[in-house]
Amino acid sequence: MDLDHLPKDFVWGASTASYQIEGAVEEDGRGPSVWDTFTARPGTVRDGHTGAVACDHYHRYEEDLALMAEAGLTGYRFSIAWPRVLPTGAGQVNARGLDFYDRLVDGLLARGIEPVPTLFHWDLPQALEDEGGWTNRDTAHRFAEYTAIVADRLGDRVRRWITLNEPFVHMVWGYGLGVHAPGRALFLDALPVAHHQLLAHGLASGELRARGLEVMIANNCTPVWPASDSAGDRAAADAYDTLHNRLFNDPLLKGTYPDLSAYGADATLGGSVKDGDLDLISAPLDALGINYYNPTRIQAPTSEGLPFEEDPIEGYRRTAFDWPVVPDGLRELLVTLKDRYPALPPVHITENGCSTDGAIHDPDRIDYLATHLQAVDAAIAQGVDVRGYFTWTLLDNFEWAEGYHQRFGLVHVDHETQLRTPRSSFTWYRDLIREQRRG
Repeated sequence: MDLDHLPKDFVWGASTASYQIEGAVEEDGRGPSVWDTFTARPGTVRDGHTGAVACDHYHRYEEDLALMAEAGLTGYRFSIAWPRVLPTGAGQVNARGLDFYDRLVDGLLARGIEPVPTLFHWDLPQALEDEGGWTNRDTAHRFAEYTAIVADRLGDRVRRWITLNEPFVHMVWGYGLGVHAPGRALFLDALPVAHHQLLAHGLASGELRARGLEVMIANNCTPVWPASDSAGDRAAADAYDTLHNRLFNDPLLKGTYPDLSAYGADATLGGSVKDGDLDLISAPLDALGINYYNPTRIQAPTSEGLPFEEDPIEGYRRTAFDWPVVPDGLRELLVTLKDRYPALPPVHITENGCSTDGAIHDPDRIDYLATHLQAVDAAIAQGVDVRGYFTWTLLDNFEWAEGYHQRFGLVHVDHETQLRTPRSSFTWYRDLIREQRRG
């Protein structure tokens, strides 16, 4: 496979998240998270699944480290469970929780794999949600305190840190629509959640910088396609692009928020932006993480409410999650970001992958990965500085509101026995990494 434009030190990785794989939710002092509370409510997750056991990674991490080494990964993106470190979100540190990540980091380094931790991948301590969660500005300050604690423990061995994962998705699905934890349906009143998450990033960045560490954030982004060339569809697409992409990239890369007037006079950040906040948020990044799955096609709304309406994308193969497979959308997205933001830092693809039918032989996933990596290579040829690729995901996991029904893993997991079985895509990815590293 021709990937002639990838740099020699390109990072070959896989990504996971704490609540989706760790399990052990009541062990060694871990406090409850919003996902523990959410999944305990009937009807929130398909078939009542929870992450209480998940992939039992907390106990089986050595087995999973061996799989990463076998795959030849040079980077592993994982997340740290805030309630495992600070059971109530602040105050007393749970040493046993930090010990787990200490062991994990040492195990990665012993195998020549760079640890790339994400500090927040949606599992907010429930005690902080009880005080308002991300609608409360104080949560950003608690996040900075948590960041300092973790960085003090692991920063002697971990160079590169990701503050937040997909603040757009967490705001919309967790606080706007209530489909994810914490399950609040605030609609446009959820907009202050955007600012408080970005402020948390800015405050945490200061803590990381003070310790000589590198700072990233992982944003979910999508190319936005108007359903037609009509003025209405183009205006709707612009409005959606503003919400999904620009609301979370403009403050980081331009130091300003985009115009939200398309959403009406009541669509504001609720006075949550204080003097100096945007200076913290727009401090230079060492790299920007981009999570990409598919484009979004938008048309003018056919009813009152939001200033856009999603229009299904037809004519492409679809994943088991019914998402369209559009590899060139990744190239389009990366080039758009480069053109939109002259100060765009180096980029890492921090998530990209697909759900399949769960079979061990998974040619659809191999094709998905191959074509998306070719899209990355094409973006580099067009001048985008892309330095790494972390596929989603290493293991079949707890896929949020879908429970265990969506299978994204390079490794099949039998969630009854916890037996791990590498798929054909695992072998393909291993062989590709070997080939690329040989040069």
